[in-house]
Amino acid sequence: MQVTRIINHITEWLTSYVEQSGANGFVVGISGGIDSAVTSTLGAQTGLPLLCVEMPIHQADNQVSRARAHIDWLKKNHAAVDSIEIQLTPVFDGLVDALKNEAPLPGRDMALANSRARLRMTTLYYYAAAYDRLVLGTGNKVEDFGVGFYTKYGDGGVDVSPIADLSKTEVYAVGRELGISGEIMDAPPTDGLWGDDRTDEDQLGASYPELEWAMAFDGDETALNIREAEVLAIYRRLNAANRHKMDPIPVCAIPDELR
Repeated sequence: MQVTRIINHITEWLTSYVEQSGANGFVVGISGGIDSAVTSTLGAQTGLPLLCVEMPIHQADNQVSRARAHIDWLKKNHAAVDSIEIQLTPVFDGLVDALKNEAPLPGRDMALANSRARLRMTTLYYYAAAYDRLVLGTGNKVEDFGVGFYTKYGDGGVDVSPIADLSKTEVYAVGRELGISGEIMDAPPTDGLWGDDRTDEDQLGASYPELEWAMAFDGDETALNIREAEVLAIYRRLNAANRHKMDPIPVCAIPDELR
């Protein structure tokens, strides 16, 4: 993997895209995790205006502190980086309060977790519209095109996806080259949508390296060991369940004879 050339390629691609779009720069959400850290750093390296938005919703203190430290590091090293912190906890709590009188629903917890991501998307697009900028996506290849591990119209609602063709392993390699802090590099990946310490692996049932292997697997399934067969089944189940996120929205085509 030619990490430096990949960094230069993504930076040049982002710069060219902004120039062609006529936008004034970027907006990106900062979570304290590796994907948003790498994405924001790549955006900062274009030299174009970049607004980093930190949006805690009942967030763990260590996630907030990592996000703030990363933003401070970016601002010290890149003159065009600015930031804002928006406390969305009261907004989320207001939504929960508005829904409290309905009958218990089986998918309520997941629906509320996804609502956090959608509140953040709404906030990012508020600033993108206000400053005439593009929202940077922070999803990697496994999340975006393998298991669909993101919220539809939440963190999946973006304008450009600079790291979506990089596996999680490759994102870490880019992060090391960019000088992302050890605190972020060493933190277990988490989507931070549940208000507890559950990791991505806890939710997915497999690590990112395992899922990368499954995404690329094209061999003899009879030769797999027990864990490999389990991971492949996990990958295929998630890929099938989340196709609605990864495929274009279905359009009901009207036959000519009905017009």
